[in-house]
Amino acid sequence: MPTRKRSGRPSRRSRPKHSRLGRRIIAGLKEALAWKRGEIELPTYEIVVPYAVDVAAIRRALGLSQVKFAARFGLDVTTLHAWEQGRRRPDRAARILLRVIAREPEAVRRALAA
Repeated sequence: MPTRKRSGRPSRRSRPKHSRLGRRIIAGLKEALAWKRGEIELPTYEIVVPYAVDVAAIRRALGLSQVKFAARFGLDVTTLHAWEQGRRRPDRAARILLRVIAREPEAVRRALAA
């Protein structure tokens, strides 16, 4: 009696319904819908960007000269001088970076290390 040839692909029943990524996406969408309906609370946080930053105080707290502070954190020393003398104000991105430097200087150093 001849035997049936089987294809190399598994049958529909034996294949997983969704990939792992697909299952994660579906779970995330279900969670978003549940949040929208008010069924669950999701963790949130608020980002606070400082309006003013005392650059000189941050630098002095780290015990660095202007040149060393600028070199360590990838800043232009002329810009640093202008910030500290009040001629210029750091833009939003610079204020965020300065806040991180003030709180976690080693994290910034590690992130910028070659």
